Amino acid sequence: QVQLVESGGGSVQAGGSLRLSCGAYGYTPNFICMAWFRQAPGKEREGVASIQRNGVATYADSVKGRFTISRDNGKNTLYLQMNSLKAEDTATYYCAAESRTWATLSCTHFANMNYWGKGTLVTITS
Repeated sequence: QVQLVESGGGSVQAGGSLRLSCGAYGYTPNFICMAWFRQAPGKEREGVASIQRNGVATYADSVKGRFTISRDNGKNTLYLQMNSLKAEDTATYYCAAESRTWATLSCTHFANMNYWGKGTLVTITS
């Protein structure tokens, strides 16, 4: 059984930075994609950033140039460095991972993945 556990959320002022981490525990397959999604109150979940096993990353337009996703395959850990944070970045951030080898569009299309964490809350104050 795979567990994804996020950490690093919290409250920060607009313009500040946060770094989220996501650890994979248990029997961890080779994830072809790992990603961050977020859901703000009253809004639908949206893809934020994803990264393939070879390091190729995809970003939502709203975070390009501000967020950086990275992964350590050896440690099965995913990171999201968030800089120049804005009030609209306030949301619960979820780590997700895809192990199904046929789901090759998961990363580039922020498709639904087969493993999810429980989320970590990020609040940006003005």
